[in-house]
Amino acid sequence: MSEEEQEELYNQFLREPDSFYEKAEIDQLKEALKKSYTERFLMATTLYKVQQTLNKAKITNKPYTLPE
Repeated sequence: MSEEEQEELYNQFLREPDSFYEKAEIDQLKEALKKSYTERFLMATTLYKVQQTLNKAKITNKPYTLPE
């Protein structure tokens, strides 16, 4: 992509950012619909496992101190 095309896209994004987000969402939905039921099931089980792991996690915060 040339610099002129990139600049035009950037200017268009500045004028109308919502249209870019809508297009991205539509593209993601179209890609998701192309996946088979098996792929969808495997992704759902993976996300479920991650959710279970995160629910069990104990997150602690240790303040950062500068080394001396």
